[in-house]
Amino acid sequence: MKAVIQRVKRSSVSVGGNVIGSIGRGFNILLGVSEDDTEQDASILAAKIAKLRIFEDENEKMNLCLTDVDGEALVISQFTLCADTKKGNRPSFTSAARPEKAIPLYELFMSELAGNGVKKVEHGEFGAEVSL
Repeated sequence: MKAVIQRVKRSSVSVGGNVIGSIGRGFNILLGVSEDDTEQDASILAAKIAKLRIFEDENEKMNLCLTDVDGEALVISQFTLCADTKKGNRPSFTSAARPEKAIPLYELFMSELAGNGVKKVEHGEFGAEVSL
């Protein structure tokens, strides 16, 4: 499981021109699920991200985590994070999990974020082409 985390003041995701998820201050998370990922991987990564201290405290030191600032999360599935680019110029996506495995782990990851104190967790539409 791989995640790209972007600290944002606000973020939204659109599918077909319609906003389907939006947040205020928090994290925009692109999540890639691999075939070898497990429920434990989703739980560990969600806990780690919820506690990631990359928000400034009163001394302008990155010392606060998402829950400390009542931050929100927007989670978007992104199978391209699982690309293998070792050979040639065309990436291989064979290690990306098939939807029947990826969707439950994607949903578990979001549930675990909420379970770790993230008050608002929004999401995109699995497998859709989105606009951020």
